[in-house]
Amino acid sequence: MRMQMLAVVAATGLALSSPYLLPSSDEPVVSPLGQPTGQDWPTWQKDVSGSRHNASEKKITPQTVGDLKLKWAFSYPNVPYARMGSQPAVTGGVAYVGAPDGKFHALDARTGRTKWTFDLTPVAGTWPPENPNIVRDGAAVSGDHVYFGDSRGFLYSLDRDTGKLNWATKLDEHVATWITSSPMVFGDRVYVGVSSNEAGSANAPDYPCCSFGGHVDALDLKTGKVVWKRSLMPPAKRIGTWPTGAAKFGPAGAAVWSSPVIDPGSRTMYVGTGNAHIGTGAEKTDNIDSVLALNLDDGTIRWKRQMQDVDVHNQSCTWPDPAEYCPSHYDGTARNFDFGATGNLFTINGKPVLGIAQKSGIYWALDARTGKTIWHTRLSTPDMAHADPGSAGVPWGSSFDGRRIYVASWRGNPATIFALDAATGRIEWKSVHPADGCGTGGAAKYAQMCERAYPSAVTTTPGLVYEGSADGKMRIFSASDGKLLWQFDAVRDFEGVNGVVGAGRAIGANGGAVVVDGMLYVQAGYYPFYPTGKGTVLLAFGL
Repeated sequence: MRMQMLAVVAATGLALSSPYLLPSSDEPVVSPLGQPTGQDWPTWQKDVSGSRHNASEKKITPQTVGDLKLKWAFSYPNVPYARMGSQPAVTGGVAYVGAPDGKFHALDARTGRTKWTFDLTPVAGTWPPENPNIVRDGAAVSGDHVYFGDSRGFLYSLDRDTGKLNWATKLDEHVATWITSSPMVFGDRVYVGVSSNEAGSANAPDYPCCSFGGHVDALDLKTGKVVWKRSLMPPAKRIGTWPTGAAKFGPAGAAVWSSPVIDPGSRTMYVGTGNAHIGTGAEKTDNIDSVLALNLDDGTIRWKRQMQDVDVHNQSCTWPDPAEYCPSHYDGTARNFDFGATGNLFTINGKPVLGIAQKSGIYWALDARTGKTIWHTRLSTPDMAHADPGSAGVPWGSSFDGRRIYVASWRGNPATIFALDAATGRIEWKSVHPADGCGTGGAAKYAQMCERAYPSAVTTTPGLVYEGSADGKMRIFSASDGKLLWQFDAVRDFEGVNGVVGAGRAIGANGGAVVVDGMLYVQAGYYPFYPTGKGTVLLAFGL
């Protein structure tokens, strides 16, 4: 049957190229769910279904990708230990991107020239150098405005042409609040998850850990007023005292690191949640390590699929001897198997499916109407002796190109890119991280800190797969077989178009590559923190 259909295509003169093959009558029919967004990349997710796939890209192809060259670099100020993760939104010839120094920029997408800059300080206030206000999430551009969050818990709406503030709403008063979730605009509302840095604050023995509870919020587009808030953790109460004398609070956790996706037909939003941050490990906590289906209108939970009901992890668990500060380390329940990844919505034989990767190393395909498993595929096996077992899994997200799911394991013994048949979960190919990644290029000078790891969300265009590495190299692979077609080493100095010299580091997580109209945009500013004394960079490539 497949050969007959291919013959019909050939006879009619229609173009048909991998990975888009017509299915035979006895094969499952897989297709995207939701409307495409054209050539532009206006949100982290690319579209409401979270495809991270630009089907309209015609210039960068498997035949031309080898000709990609650096066109410009934009340098940020040096903010020590800042993780640069604000994936740019590119639409209407403008790249909208956040910075590690409390600034948000609109740049000419072709030249990098600054069109306008917005300073968050008058809204969020000044902070000490060791705790700057950072924009880590990716912006969403809709209509006349651009929306994004910061590491102080504010969500902003700016005029996209001038950078003038429309509104700013603080979504949580907790001191550790930050927003890593990238907003999604749908109808007259903007939806976003709220997380915190409290897991990192636990590294300080005198910090009164832990009291933050994650939530998902819906805001009015025009006013910024919170329409509804879905809290995922009961209010924390004092439950004791730490050995240092600091107050001990709980419960805490269920942070929403990931960005939402939406099924317009059922008016349902899907989002993943984080682990617990406090406890002995024995307590079961509702809503941690879960996938949630929320009613867009009021935030009620339509269904919940909890993949791990016992999981207590924070940064104190990574100490050589966490003892009193992370007792779950010793009973094997400090797993860190949360959902930081954004999902992919598609259909199999007309049935809506939510695909989503977990830091346990599993990619799940769930019935989007009920949460029941359709298929699941193990990509990596966590090392429970590791201080952070979840780092073997998938931290941020995957891509769906109309037939396959493309997903990369982070430190996944070893880090690997996988192409999965979206209908069955079968691994069609896999590409293991190059063995020489830390021994070549700029990272070779820092081999002791370099990692063969894929922290970024995967991006695709027809025939190509884009993934950045902690070794500082951006790589592009063939979508048909995983063969490496192009790579660029970013661990070096760059003369920014803004007159500042910057230095590339690991390719940014909290997002991934953005590909629009023959241009590739990449943040080179994640950890490992290769010592340079310079700020990090946004890089733009073209043919």
